[in-house]
Amino acid sequence: MRHILSILLENEPGALSRIVGLFSQRAFNIESLTVAPTDDNTLSRITIATIGDDKVLEQIVKQVNKLVDVIKITDLTERKHVERELLLVKVVAMNDKSRTEVKRISDIFRGAIVDIGKQIYTIELTGSSDKLNAFIETLNNETEIIESVRSGCVGIARGEKALRV
Repeated sequence: MRHILSILLENEPGALSRIVGLFSQRAFNIESLTVAPTDDNTLSRITIATIGDDKVLEQIVKQVNKLVDVIKITDLTERKHVERELLLVKVVAMNDKSRTEVKRISDIFRGAIVDIGKQIYTIELTGSSDKLNAFIETLNNETEIIESVRSGCVGIARGEKALRV
C-alpha cells in the first residue's frame, strides 16, 4: 500500500538522516522525499511517500516518533488530503507542428511553458503522480523528452486537521 507520511521536526543538522536511517534499517524504500522549513524557521516539515507493508510502516512510525527532534508524525493516506508534485520537462519542438502539439498537450494538462529555445521547450506541471505520469506518456507519443525532474510528493490534510505544535 502507498503511504504519505508528514513529519514535523526541529530544524537541526542530522535530523533528516536519522529518519531516513530508520527506513533503510528496515529495508523500506522511500519513493519520494521532500523537506523544507515551515513558517517557523526552527521547524521543518518532511513528506515521505513510500510503498510497503502496513506492519513494518507502523514500526517505523513508532520509532520515528521516539526521535528527540520529531514533534509530530501523521500518515496522510489515512485521512482526506491534498497531494501535489511538480514536474519540469524539456522536450524537442523542432517545427511548427511539434511546437503546436506540445502547446496543445500542455494546455490540456494545465501545464505552463516556462522556457522556449530554438528547438527546446521547458514545461512546468503540477498535480498528482498519476496526472504527471499521464502527461509524460502523452508527450512521449508526440515528441522526444530530453530531460525531466520531479519534486516528489507533498501533501496536507483537508479541513480543520493540521500538523503543528
